[in-house]
Amino acid sequence: VQLVESGGGSVQSGGSLRLSCAASEYTYSTYCMSWFRQAPGKEREGVATFDSDGRTTYADSVKGRFTISQDSAKNTLYLQMNSLKPEDTAKYYCAASVSIYLCSVIWHRIKHFDYWGQGTQVTVSS
Repeated sequence: VQLVESGGGSVQSGGSLRLSCAASEYTYSTYCMSWFRQAPGKEREGVATFDSDGRTTYADSVKGRFTISQDSAKNTLYLQMNSLKPEDTAKYYCAASVSIYLCSVIWHRIKHFDYWGQGTQVTVSS
């Protein structure tokens, strides 16, 4: 599956952005879909996931501010980001794993993801 992210940009602290990840094929209930991010000089980290049962999981740092969703008709994964902070500045990636039944366990583990997008930059200024 090919993944293409969009929607990044520069916003001020407290602002919002919605990231999109368009997939080349049907992903709903087929892949474990996650958003990751990587800030300069830091490791890539899991941000949120949407599993085959429609359940969502979030990193503690974004809980209550970010919302992951999926439009199965459009084969598109979204990440709505509200109340953005400077520490949210990073390149954001969507990723797909064939290990869908382990999604709740592996959702934030990079090595378990088989397909990656090219990333979209999010910059939050104070």
